[in-house]
Amino acid sequence: MTASNRPRDESRIRLDSTAHLMDSISSQRPGPPALVLVAHGSRDPRALHTVRALMERVRRLRPAVPVRVGHIELNEPLLPDALAALGTAPAVLVPLLLTHGHHVKRDIPEAVAAAAPHVRVAAPLGPHPLLVDTLYARLVAAGWRTRTTEATRRGSGVVLAAAGSRDPGSAVDTRRTAGLLADRLGVPVVPAYASAATPTVPAALSALAAGGRHRIAVASCFTAPGRFATQCAEQAPWIASAPLGAHPAMARLVLHRYDQALTPATTEPELASA
Repeated sequence: MTASNRPRDESRIRLDSTAHLMDSISSQRPGPPALVLVAHGSRDPRALHTVRALMERVRRLRPAVPVRVGHIELNEPLLPDALAALGTAPAVLVPLLLTHGHHVKRDIPEAVAAAAPHVRVAAPLGPHPLLVDTLYARLVAAGWRTRTTEATRRGSGVVLAAAGSRDPGSAVDTRRTAGLLADRLGVPVVPAYASAATPTVPAALSALAAGGRHRIAVASCFTAPGRFATQCAEQAPWIASAPLGAHPAMARLVLHRYDQALTPATTEPELASA
C-alpha cells in the first residue's frame, strides 16, 4: 500500500466503524410501547370483524407501533392472555369503551395489576369531540340532513342509544357526549340505554315526541354491531345510524388516548367547557 492510499483507507475504516456503531445503537433502542385495544367481546361475528378493521386503520396511521387486541369476554384472545403474550414489554391498553363504567374502573385495572405492572391503561374513548365527529358522520350517512330549515330543526331530535351501566359515572359521560352532539346538530339529544340504566330508548323517543319532536333519529353509540345496537336501531321511528366501527375519527381517537397515556395531562382542553 502506498503512502498516498493509506489515509484514504484509514478514513474509510473509521467511517465504516462509525456506521456500524450507529446501527448497533439504533438496533438496541427500544421501540414504542405496544397498543392493545381492549374490546368487550361479542357473540356477533360482525363485532370481531369491526375490531380487526379498526386495528388495521390504527396500524396504517402509526406503522411503528405494534397493535394488538384483548377481549374482556366472549372472544379470543382474552385480556389476560393478551397481557401474558406481552411478556415484560411495555404497552398501553386503550379500552374500546365509551364511558368510565365498571370495566374501565375495575375489570381492566385488576387484570393489569395481576399480570402486567409495566402496562398503562388509557382513558375510555368517550366523551371526546372525535367521538362526536364519528356519531355525526354516521347520522349523515344514515340520512340526517346537514342543511335544514328552522321549522325542521324545531321538529327534530336525536336519541343517543348506549349500552348502559349501573355505574353513575358512565351516565355522566354519556350525557356529556349527548351534549356535545346536540351542540353539533343544533337539536335536542337525549341519552338512552339498552340495559341497566334509564331512560330506555322507547321512553326517550316518547319524551321527545311529547315535546313536539316528530322527526327523531337514533344515534348508535356502540363501538361495533351486536345485540344491543341492533335492538336500539329497530326501535327508531325514522333513521338509525350505524355503530361507530372503524371510522377514521375512531382510529385517531384511539391513538390520541394512547398518546395521552404516555404523556398524561390533567385536563382535556377540548372538554373543559363541555
